[in-house]
Amino acid sequence: MNNNLLDIQNLRTSFHIKGKAYAAVDGVSFTIQENEIVAIVGESGCGKSALALSIMGLHPTKTTTLEGQVAFKGENLLTIPQARFDQIRGKEIGMIFQDPMTALNPLHPVGRQIEESMGQHLALAKEERRNRTLELLKQVGIQNEQRVYKQYPHELSGGMRQRVVIAIALACDPVLLVADEPTTALDVTIQAQISDLLKELQNRTKLSILLITHDLGVVSELADRVIVMYAGEIVEMAEVATLFHYPLHPYTRSLLKSLPGQQSTKTALHVIEGIVPSIQKLDRSGCRFAPRIRWIPEQAHENDPQLHEVAPGHFVRCTCYESFHFPDDHIGDDNNAITGN
Repeated sequence: MNNNLLDIQNLRTSFHIKGKAYAAVDGVSFTIQENEIVAIVGESGCGKSALALSIMGLHPTKTTTLEGQVAFKGENLLTIPQARFDQIRGKEIGMIFQDPMTALNPLHPVGRQIEESMGQHLALAKEERRNRTLELLKQVGIQNEQRVYKQYPHELSGGMRQRVVIAIALACDPVLLVADEPTTALDVTIQAQISDLLKELQNRTKLSILLITHDLGVVSELADRVIVMYAGEIVEMAEVATLFHYPLHPYTRSLLKSLPGQQSTKTALHVIEGIVPSIQKLDRSGCRFAPRIRWIPEQAHENDPQLHEVAPGHFVRCTCYESFHFPDDHIGDDNNAITGN
């Protein structure tokens, strides 16, 4: 039985710059099942947020082209009429935006902003909307909800603003939540609280969540499956335990090796060479990560790298993972060459 809530196939999101189209999301395919948390990780500029906005239909149509399929409950969001999309967005699919300060309107009190989507999608009287809003504020862990209901965003802390944004996303009981860097603008303590809140909400309401993040710690705590993106492409995809214990793609292994605590206290933190190329300067032939691992022989890379299923549910792009090692690894140590341990 197919339990896919979201089915994305060969999605390509291209931005028009000076008369040319450049793909920021380039042939991405994956699914999200009911009651599943899928995390997408990668450095800034890898296409994560562009992917999230593509799903939500929030790119400007005059300067963006979307191709492929984004099927939600069997309906392709890229081709359905705008009126139908407006019925789905905000009601069945909610979104948590990256920066709560810019996501909230500074001119309106919190309660009014939470109630806005209810007025659009739910047939509730004014008092019913108010009561539901107060309940939502309690659900996302805000105390003194009666007072917060009347407050403006600038009167709240960063953590409380993010909780309000989550309440807005949940206002109409969506079945899918797209969370774009929901903890990035918060301090470490509040990050942990927001992560715990998302997991609690998912357990209680059976939400499916697409979690966009660069924080691998949050991923290890929350996700069921992980997708690693680099330069607009998926380079590795696996269940969370598999990805953390048996990472294969050089980019995945480099990200994990860059985490504090992965080396001894006497070893310098690993730094990935180079930067993610801009979409205008990206060489789209061959392995896109090759320029950042120049010590790997050219013949180790595929000319047209594809995703290979190396184990059930574990996909890796390009064969370069078979030859990859870090510069300071002992050459000939097969365990290092494959797992990075």
